[in-house]
Amino acid sequence: MITKISIRHLIGLSFIICPLTFSVALVSCSDFFEQDSEHVIFTEEDHLNNATDTIYSVTGILTKLQALADRTILLGEVRGDLVDVTSTANSDLRDLALFNVGDDNRYNQPRDYYAVINNCNYFIANVDTALRNNRNELIFMREYAAIKAIRAWTYLQLVLNYGSVPFVIEPVLTKQEAELDYARYDLKAVCEYFIKDLSTLPEEYNTEYPAYGNIRGADSRLFYFPLSIVRAELNLWAGNYREAALNYYKYISQRNGTNSTYSQGLGIYTWLPGNTTWLSLRSFNSLSFSSENYGDETELITMIPCDSIPAEGNYSQLRNLFNSSSDNEYRVSIVPSIGVQEISESQVHCCLSSNGTSWYYAPTTLDEHRTGDLRLMDNWSESYTIDRITGERIETQYIYKYQTRNVHIYRRQMIYLRMAEALNMAGYPRMAFKILSEGINNTVIQNDVMPFYSQSDSLFLAQFDFPASRYGIFNAEDLVGQRVGDRHNTCGIHSRGSGWTPLNEFYRMPGDTIVIEQDDSLLTEKLALDAQLRSRQQEVVDSLILNESALEFAFEGTRYYDIMRHALRKSNPGQFMAEHVYARRGKENAATMQGLIQKDLTQERNWYLQWNGKIGF
Repeated sequence: MITKISIRHLIGLSFIICPLTFSVALVSCSDFFEQDSEHVIFTEEDHLNNATDTIYSVTGILTKLQALADRTILLGEVRGDLVDVTSTANSDLRDLALFNVGDDNRYNQPRDYYAVINNCNYFIANVDTALRNNRNELIFMREYAAIKAIRAWTYLQLVLNYGSVPFVIEPVLTKQEAELDYARYDLKAVCEYFIKDLSTLPEEYNTEYPAYGNIRGADSRLFYFPLSIVRAELNLWAGNYREAALNYYKYISQRNGTNSTYSQGLGIYTWLPGNTTWLSLRSFNSLSFSSENYGDETELITMIPCDSIPAEGNYSQLRNLFNSSSDNEYRVSIVPSIGVQEISESQVHCCLSSNGTSWYYAPTTLDEHRTGDLRLMDNWSESYTIDRITGERIETQYIYKYQTRNVHIYRRQMIYLRMAEALNMAGYPRMAFKILSEGINNTVIQNDVMPFYSQSDSLFLAQFDFPASRYGIFNAEDLVGQRVGDRHNTCGIHSRGSGWTPLNEFYRMPGDTIVIEQDDSLLTEKLALDAQLRSRQQEVVDSLILNESALEFAFEGTRYYDIMRHALRKSNPGQFMAEHVYARRGKENAATMQGLIQKDLTQERNWYLQWNGKIGF
């Protein structure tokens, strides 16, 4: 039963929507939908059936997204364990890092999410999706699908940060509508609703976007949230792991058209084969993280475009928060934490010998962040400058991931790593491990994955098609010869910074060599043993994937959510979350960090923001 309650007294109620139980309450949304705040971009008529109004509405929604850009990164990074804030940081940022966020904190503004949602609701309710051109093609379905994906993504961000949110899927256009009582949805409810909502959209719109060309010098294809990725994210959070893996794969396989390629890429940063001086490094780079071109092999998938000068109103401050410049008097607000340095230094860097068959390990005492994984060193430089007036020495830093005014959301390595996460949790840790260690193609799947699973499992895995002719594994000969062949375009994600992983004895999975003979008379017994082994493998690979997310995506705004998602799968989620966040200043200083953080993170309700008693737990 659902009972109406006042805005001042929000009471959590429960009802069952098979097969999930959602926490639901009703709340007035008048604080989120104020009529004098221009939340909705109106057209001259109540419907959208011409190009001018439709384009105006879509670009208006993209403009509303700008208010969420910096916050998406900061909420996902500052509360994790990979960065720390300095004394230069504003008080709101410091409070965010210490989980002491008040109602007036600049990063706690749910209205901005509902401004996007309400505009999406208005567009979805009014666009004429049946309208066809003289070739009998639907005119506005690309826009309709794109806006549905944006709405789903925005709701996912909202519920990940607040835990329980008013759920509104119709446009709120009047004061009376704003004062209605709306149900509150939790994470499961939001995911399940939008999984169903997006499932009705035709497959062709997974990669077909509104064709607006370049806008202010940026390719507008990078402004959208691909349907397959949003579906995958929703399924991953909902625990529908097979569906999530298939949706990530669907994006990879469809991104560049039928029978095209979107490989894992290289981006390797390692010691030269045979090098023992620990000075010479070699980079085998695909297009970099900072590139904002759109091409068949570009790393960037989705970004939120921001203004180029502060006066325009939606200027991203991330460059000034992470990088020293004259704009911030060379004093940064966010620095890499001791925690991220410990994770990076704990990796064993495997060096390939000049013969391509033997290997050795880099020392563990190298300076300048050269110990362990090299991605941290590749993305973070430190120096100093002298204050011209006081003569004071000012420590400076540069984070190379922030060289642009735009805010990056999705990129290629995220899709591959999250596909690996979904595959692992679906019961296929060997497939997931290959994505980490070597790279994936049909030869790898056939020789190194399929033999370890039953026929029914093999039928599922057969849906992942990576032809070796188009997905070539970067091999030892390539590394020794310092060459990048057109057909060798795939390597394991861990090799991007930790050396030649296929030979690394310290990067292994339990039971790496046990093979199930499918025609053996003892198959049932072997499968039972394999089930126990598989559970242990899943546990190990899950930990490797979380570490890999720290190594690959540090400073990109994913860490807090990655820890949260992994925590929710554990028997004691609160303990898992707390152990990771409290390690921000190093594991030895966890007790000190616990004392500084204002909330007990072993309690799940304390993971989320609250605002005025109207949103959040």
